[in-house]
Amino acid sequence: MAEEKLFTEFPPISTEQWEATINKDLKGADYQKKLVWRTDEGFNVQPYYRAEHLSDLKYLDTLPGEFPYTRGTKADNNHWEIVQEVEVADPTKANAIALDALKRGATTIAFNAREIADAKALETLLNGMDLLTTGVQFNHVKNYIALTELFLDYIDGKGYERRKISGSINFDPLIYRLKHNKFYHSEEEDMMQTVELLRMVEHMPNFKLINVNGIVLHNAGATIVQELGYTLAMANEYIAFCTEHGIKPDKAASRIQLTLSVGSNYFMEIAKLRAARLLWSTMVEQYKPECPCAYRIHINTVASTWNKTTFDPYVNMLRSTTEGMSAVLGGTDSLLLQPFDVTYKESDEFSRRISRNVQVLLKEESYFDRVVDPAAGSYYIEMLTNSIAEQAWKLFQEVEQNGGALKVITDGSMQAAIEASCQKRDMDIATRRYILLGTNNYPNINEKMADKIERVVKDEDEGLKTYRGAMAFEELRIATERYAAQNHRPRVYLLKLGNLAMRQARAGFVTNFFGCAGYEIVESSGFATVEEGVKATIEAKPDIIVVCSSDEEYATLGVEAAKLCKVQLPDIPFVVAGNPTEAIEELKAAGVDDFVHVRTNILESLRNYNNIVLK
Repeated sequence: MAEEKLFTEFPPISTEQWEATINKDLKGADYQKKLVWRTDEGFNVQPYYRAEHLSDLKYLDTLPGEFPYTRGTKADNNHWEIVQEVEVADPTKANAIALDALKRGATTIAFNAREIADAKALETLLNGMDLLTTGVQFNHVKNYIALTELFLDYIDGKGYERRKISGSINFDPLIYRLKHNKFYHSEEEDMMQTVELLRMVEHMPNFKLINVNGIVLHNAGATIVQELGYTLAMANEYIAFCTEHGIKPDKAASRIQLTLSVGSNYFMEIAKLRAARLLWSTMVEQYKPECPCAYRIHINTVASTWNKTTFDPYVNMLRSTTEGMSAVLGGTDSLLLQPFDVTYKESDEFSRRISRNVQVLLKEESYFDRVVDPAAGSYYIEMLTNSIAEQAWKLFQEVEQNGGALKVITDGSMQAAIEASCQKRDMDIATRRYILLGTNNYPNINEKMADKIERVVKDEDEGLKTYRGAMAFEELRIATERYAAQNHRPRVYLLKLGNLAMRQARAGFVTNFFGCAGYEIVESSGFATVEEGVKATIEAKPDIIVVCSSDEEYATLGVEAAKLCKVQLPDIPFVVAGNPTEAIEELKAAGVDDFVHVRTNILESLRNYNNIVLK
C-alpha cells in the first residue's frame, strides 16, 4: 500500500507569515502591550508558540521515568495519593475521622500529632489502619525524635516491614525559623536532629523525614519562582549539612519531600511541578549520588489557601477542582485539597467529603491516574516549564552566592522579597488586575457571613506571615454586616440619567463596585429629567448617591444633578460613575465628591466610604 500523506493541501505557514498577519490585525497597536503577558515570575509569555521555540529543550528527548524526570518519576502510570487532613488533635476523634475517610477514598492521612506523646496515644491514633496500604503524615509534632521512635516501635510491634511503610514527618527547622524568627531549639541542635532522624530510618525508603514546606512561602504571597527557588535552596541546605556529617548524598536526598502549593493559575501550576523535578535533578546531580533514587523527588502538593475566600465560599470548590487537576497533570505524588470552608470554620464531614471526592472523580471517572505526563508536547506548557525552571534556578544560584538558604533567612532578605511580592499581589487585587470571584468582583451583595464565622485565622508569628488575598475585602464586608445589624445597611442610590446603554453599563459597574463592601444597591429605571431623578433620590434616603450616565452628558446632566442634590443632601457623598476627564473640574465645582471607574483602587475607595457611612 502506497504511503499516503495527509493534509498535503495545507501548505506550512512560517512564523514570519503568522507575525505579518498578527501585525496587520493589530492595526498599529503595540504588539508587546497587547499580546505579550509579563508574569509576576519575571518572564514574558508570547501569544503563541511553535515547535521551533522548543528546539533547545534537551529534556524533551526523555521519557517519563527517565532523568531528569521532568516528565515524571513514574513510567507506566500517573498514580497519586489522595491525602485527607485530620485537624483534630484528640487521638480518638482523629482516628474515627481517618477511618471514615479511608473508607471513602482517601489513601493517606495527614494527622495533627500535637497530642501524641506516648505509645498509647499513637496506638489510639492508628488503631484499625493498615499501614501497608495507607500512608501517614505527621504534622504539628512537638518532639520529632520522640515521635519517630514511637512510630518505629509501633510498626515493629505490628510486624510491618519498614521498607513498605510510606508517609512523612513534617520536620523543617528552616521554615520554622523563617516563620517564627527562631528554631525549634537552636540552629545547631535542630540541624543535628536532621542527621539523627536520617540515621533512625535506615530501611524506610518511602518514609520522608525532611519536609521542605514551599507551601508556606506561597501562602505568604511568594511567586512561583520564589517558591521553587527558595524551596530548592532550603533542600540544598539540608543535603549539604547532612553530607558534611557523614550521610551519603543518596540517603539525604531520597529522604526529602517537597510540599509545594498548587494555585488556580492552571497551566502555570502544571508547569511548576514539572520544573520542580527538573530543578531537583539538576541540583542533586552536583552531589554525584550513586543511587538513582536520589533524583526521584517526592512532591506532596497542598491546595493554596492564599486564594480561598470566606464570602461566596462555594467558589472555593471550583478553585480546588482546577488546582487538583493542575497538580495531577503536573505529576504530583500526593495531593491535599483544602475544604471549601477552610477560611472560617473547622472542616466538617460534608466539606471534607467534597474536597476528597474531587480527587476520587479525577481518578475513577476522568482516569487521570492512567496517563503519564499528559501535558507533554504542549508547546505552551513546555515553554512555561522551561521559563519557570530558568528563573527559579537563577534565584537558587543567587541564594547560594549569598551564603545559602540559612544565611538569607537570617539576614531577612528572603522574607523581604516574599513580602514585596505579597504587597504587589495585594495591590493587584485592590485594583482588580487580579480577580477573586465573589470578593473583589461580582459579589453576592445579599450574602451574610458574619454569623457563620467560627474562627478567625490570624498569623501572629514573628517572621514570615501567612496571608490570604481576600482578607482586606472580607474585613470591609464584615464591618458592613455588623453595622447593619445595629443600624441599617448602607444604601447606594443609582441615579440613572441620559443615554440608556451607558447608564445601564455604569449602573452594573457601580453595583459590582459597592457590592464588594456589602452595601445595598437601590436601582432605578432611569429618569426623563434631572428634577424627577433628584426627587426620587431624596425620597430613597441614600447614604451614597452615584449618577450613572455617559461622559458627554455628565457636563450637563451630571452638573445639574450634583447641584440639586447638594442643596437637599449636602452631607451625602455624590459620586460620578466614570472618568469624564473633560468635565471633571466643572463637576467638582458643582459638588461632586468622587469618581469611580476601572482604574480606581477599589479597596482604598471602599475603606474611605466605610469610614464615612459606618458612623
